Amino acid sequence: MKYIDEYRDAKLVKDIARQIEAAVDPARSYHFMEFCGGHTYAISRYGLEDLLPSNVQMIHGPGCPICVLPIGRIDAAIELAIRPEITLCTYGDLMRVPCSNGLSLLKARSAGADIRMVYSTLDSLSIAEAEPNRQVVFFAIGFETTTPPTALALRFAIAKDLANFSIFSNHVLTPAAIKTILENSDVHPLGPIKIDGLLGPAHVSTVIGTQPFEVLAEEFNKPIVVAGFEPLDVIYSILMLVRQVNDGVHKVENQYIRAVTTLGNEKAKCEIANVFELRESFEWRGLGAIPHSALGLRSKYAKYDAEKRFEMVTPAAQDNPACECGAILRGIKKPSDCKLFGKVCTPDSPMGSCMVSSEGACAAHWIYGRFRRQGKADESWRTVA
Repeated sequence: MKYIDEYRDAKLVKDIARQIEAAVDPARSYHFMEFCGGHTYAISRYGLEDLLPSNVQMIHGPGCPICVLPIGRIDAAIELAIRPEITLCTYGDLMRVPCSNGLSLLKARSAGADIRMVYSTLDSLSIAEAEPNRQVVFFAIGFETTTPPTALALRFAIAKDLANFSIFSNHVLTPAAIKTILENSDVHPLGPIKIDGLLGPAHVSTVIGTQPFEVLAEEFNKPIVVAGFEPLDVIYSILMLVRQVNDGVHKVENQYIRAVTTLGNEKAKCEIANVFELRESFEWRGLGAIPHSALGLRSKYAKYDAEKRFEMVTPAAQDNPACECGAILRGIKKPSDCKLFGKVCTPDSPMGSCMVSSEGACAAHWIYGRFRRQGKADESWRTVA
């Protein structure tokens, strides 16, 4: 398969792992955060940590959009969905995230709320067109990657004069979150964390490019390598980080050159800028309130903004006190440090958001870590010539 099989070449992956082993300084340790949930998934699925020297540690970051959405925002969506005139549309992973009072979107739907899973923003528009007597609200989530489709949906809704369509925007911004993590790495109440460099997000970078990360690398003296998602992408990016650390440099490098450019996708960025504006502050699960870290609809689109149109309120909500998702999202703890992990919290019965999505750190550890311990890791990729 072109552009996939080439990046799953087991021999090359092992060759690069040996280069990492030869490059690392045995007298020091290396701590690299993979911000993106897709990288967490790849590292777990392909057992890449097993190929690294013991003094190279990977730290899982808050790069799963499902995981970082606070409970209060989902509670607000449920409150909206139970209104008889509302149809709430959203992506599938969000349906199973546990929220307050033992509810989830899936359970609220079972109780009678009209909540529908969609595969694209266009599905929501189709529902609004087909059912003009319903108020159709798209529950929009995700990083810069999923924001352009939401912006296009609004443009199409205006073009079609769909008066019964609106958006509940929960789009968040990657650079702001990375800045917060690096600013508070030594002083956060949940504990300090050592970060020597970052694997930069790939899908996000296809939209915004590598340029927004340059100021972060310079301000915090941390190397950042934007990495693809295949095992060869990830392992080679780790080697690039090791080399920067050894050389005492801190710059942004782009390993994912087949998809990412310095400036990103100008057309997508224009679509975003036309529809959205920065929120002054937004609450992230595990990271708290971060200034200018999320997007709301511009005021000229107020009649399509579900929060204003339906006077939505985000209630104060607390995570399950026994759940360690907050500390795991900041890389302070590993999934196995949570006393719920693999006991009452599994992908079949998640107690926290990190166990829901396949890109969540807990789900990735449970699905692939358990099988690896039993000698049943996914070895199919290793046989690719």
